[in-house]
Amino acid sequence: MFWTSYFLAVLALILAWPVPVLLSRAQWPARSPFTAMVLWQAIALAGGLSMIGAMLVYGLEPTGDNLIAGLRSLAGMVFNNEPTTVLGFWHLFALSAAALLTAHLVFTLLLTYYKIERQRGRHRELLTLLASPSDDGPGTVVINHDSPVAYCLPGGARSVTVLSDGLMAALEPAELRAVLIHENAHLSQRHDLLLWAFAAWRQALPWFPTTRLAQTAVNSLIEMLADDVALRTESKGTLIKAIAIVSSGSSTPGPGGQPLSPRALSGVGAVVEGGSISATGGADSPRTTASRVSRLLSPEPPLATALRALVLATSALLLAVPTGLLIVPGMLG
Repeated sequence: MFWTSYFLAVLALILAWPVPVLLSRAQWPARSPFTAMVLWQAIALAGGLSMIGAMLVYGLEPTGDNLIAGLRSLAGMVFNNEPTTVLGFWHLFALSAAALLTAHLVFTLLLTYYKIERQRGRHRELLTLLASPSDDGPGTVVINHDSPVAYCLPGGARSVTVLSDGLMAALEPAELRAVLIHENAHLSQRHDLLLWAFAAWRQALPWFPTTRLAQTAVNSLIEMLADDVALRTESKGTLIKAIAIVSSGSSTPGPGGQPLSPRALSGVGAVVEGGSISATGGADSPRTTASRVSRLLSPEPPLATALRALVLATSALLLAVPTGLLIVPGMLG
């Protein structure tokens, strides 16, 4: 497994630096946001798998010719009191580092989820006190606020879309429908889960460029995906006007003085900004809003079918290569 560990280490470095930098600068993701989203997820998963796998494979090198065989041998040493002299200092160091990194990633993922759920619970309590049901549907409530505010608060059966009096007064019926469709797309496509995973990844490894770039890209892509759903029934002009009106309510205080971060039809998931986690919004930003409006004003054709297939195949390959290297005996010697 000697060469396997080094190959995985190199792959982890490539996926942590040059690949996300190049992808973040590419123009094609706006043409096929779903395909780009799949690729970002593959980069994140393959990068993490390669990083941990490289340390595991190196640490288990003396015990077997693949990860499964090595883990079995290690289990025998731990539970059957078999001699561990075959493992040198650096092998034990690599195994310890792999275990610590895995525990750190899992713990951060769970801690981020806990923080998000706690903030959502508090926000939901405020809405119970200060919001009133809307005529636009059972999952929509209205807050008494003059600024145009629109966001959604995920929570399964308790998910709710929040609108303000100021927004409803400023929007025409078609524009309001576009806002509601956009927010409901966030909820139905469970964008909050994507943002939670990438927010946790950034919290766990804030020094990795890929975590920041991936989170920014995913935040933008989910907004484009929700825009595309709204465009199925509403015109581009209607959606652009709705985006402009809602974005004018950016950074306004919400119920009880709590900032809602209701930027331009945003409001799902968990976003880490400046070390804090937002339970309601923040997925959008002035830069993302500008990109969305530019995309609508100057639309480009979707990525060709062959190119989309190539990107999806590359995503699958990114996941298959480290997985195969870890479980196939002697794949790289």
